[in-house]
Amino acid sequence: MRNFSFFHRFSKTFRDYDSNFKLVLLCTTVSGGGLLAYGEAVATSEAAVPEKKKVLVLGTGWAGTSFLRNLNDPRYEVHVVSPRNYFTFTPLLPSVTCGTIEARSIVEPVRNIFRKKHVDSRFSEAECIKIDAVNRKVYCRANINNNSNEKEEFVVDYDYLIIAVGANVNTFNTPGVTENCHFLKEVEDAQRIRRTVIDCFERASLPSVSDEEKKRILHFAIVGGGPTGVEFAAALHDFVSEDLVKLYPGVKDLFKITLLEAGGHILSMFDKRITVFAEDKFRRDGIDVKTGSMVVKVSDREISTKEMKSGEMTSIPYGMAVWSTGIGTRPFIKDFMTQIGQINRRAIATDEWLRVEGTNNVYALGDCATINQRKVMEDIVAIFKKTDADNSGTITLKEFQAVMDDIFERYPQVELFLKNKQMRGIADLLEESKGDVEKESIEINIEELKTALFNVDSQMKFLPATAQVASQQGAYLAKCFDRMEECEKNPEGPIRFRGEGRHRFKPFRYKHLGQFAPLGGEQTAAQLPGDWVSIGHSSQWLWYSVYASKQVSWRTRALVVSDWMRRFIFGRDSSQI
Repeated sequence: MRNFSFFHRFSKTFRDYDSNFKLVLLCTTVSGGGLLAYGEAVATSEAAVPEKKKVLVLGTGWAGTSFLRNLNDPRYEVHVVSPRNYFTFTPLLPSVTCGTIEARSIVEPVRNIFRKKHVDSRFSEAECIKIDAVNRKVYCRANINNNSNEKEEFVVDYDYLIIAVGANVNTFNTPGVTENCHFLKEVEDAQRIRRTVIDCFERASLPSVSDEEKKRILHFAIVGGGPTGVEFAAALHDFVSEDLVKLYPGVKDLFKITLLEAGGHILSMFDKRITVFAEDKFRRDGIDVKTGSMVVKVSDREISTKEMKSGEMTSIPYGMAVWSTGIGTRPFIKDFMTQIGQINRRAIATDEWLRVEGTNNVYALGDCATINQRKVMEDIVAIFKKTDADNSGTITLKEFQAVMDDIFERYPQVELFLKNKQMRGIADLLEESKGDVEKESIEINIEELKTALFNVDSQMKFLPATAQVASQQGAYLAKCFDRMEECEKNPEGPIRFRGEGRHRFKPFRYKHLGQFAPLGGEQTAAQLPGDWVSIGHSSQWLWYSVYASKQVSWRTRALVVSDWMRRFIFGRDSSQI
């Protein structure tokens, strides 16, 4: 009877429950018999499964990879399209050119990143050839030939498009650059440079080559005095002076490096103390630094330069030339910008939330895009109306302070302007415009507000095209996607001065964490936040620790550190493989 009563109550529970059940009964005989019952509730067949939003990511560089690593919402279906199925830690490319680090140590397969996520993701090794923003389609061409030795083309639909394709090298239409110069943007570029350096020393060691020709072959010209050009020049000098001179003693005195920069100084984006130190150190090391020299033509044996001050033309014989200046626009990005009305631009224009201007659900980040920060003077009337809570025609200090945080968030140039003028807050700015008046009694009209904020927009600056910016943009956008549904209901951004309510998200804000410039000889220049500058061996060890910690996986971190240890013990690898 007890067993019957148990089954009766159990079956009644099934009948009374609203949902369907899936019942698995496992009966075993243990010590006279026993029963194990397991019930799993499942949704009714009528309940619709929410359809996942399709997110298409173009590119596996810093911006795209950062977005993929930080996206955690399983409600998205992510499709990544890129001609490279790996991520490259580009700041270490100069080390690859000289055998300090192996190429495999700074690349991470994209699928390894997918594997660690709970987001539905897939990858296609292909290049984008066209974007149709109206119909939300992207046309792609496979990077691998099919059985007919042709590259297949296919179309991908999307709900959200993330453009993170980086940029091409900008040759400024200089004749001969594409045909005769090496670039340093990809792993393949670094490997080609490494092989060419060794080739130059092997050719110069042949007995049939004259001394004059040997000097030309062993003359390495680097165009561009930015961080990449400077770091490569330093790495190449160390490679030759510490390793190759032992292997090629007969030509060690013929080696020369020339660094060409059109501007007045190298590393112009760094603190002046770093610029001066770098130029002095290079001259002591025998690196010929030619500032104010613009390259106008490159042949297979000579580089023609024009002196910016005198206009004098000079020809420089060379054995290998590396072009490391400027970034250009990819062809399909130019077509896309024309399609959406962004003509005669270097990069895609986005708003402060990284949305492409003139489109819906399209975002662009990294080197292929630039943020158009909204100007205060464009919105000054709307700001005044939103601040004038009582519609009196004037705004008081109390009214201004009520929206001050939103103004700082929406227009960061205001806060930067106050900081540069050493003002503690908006009250000091209004007091300055009104003259000798008590802060509490300040009231200003629209014209006085225009006068007070007239010079604020002069503080606006474009973000540099660096890995640090792209990485932060990718992480920011992933966070926005993770919280999109939540922020639709509860917006967390600043007030819409030209509309009602608030923006869904806070706008993107770049946080500069510092920058390094390795100068060779185990010395590095570091410029960190707070105007802190450090130059020397201690900064080199800081560089080691930062670049090791910033690797995207423990695998690459271990490989990079082991390569550094190998170099300290055995020297750099001088093979051509």
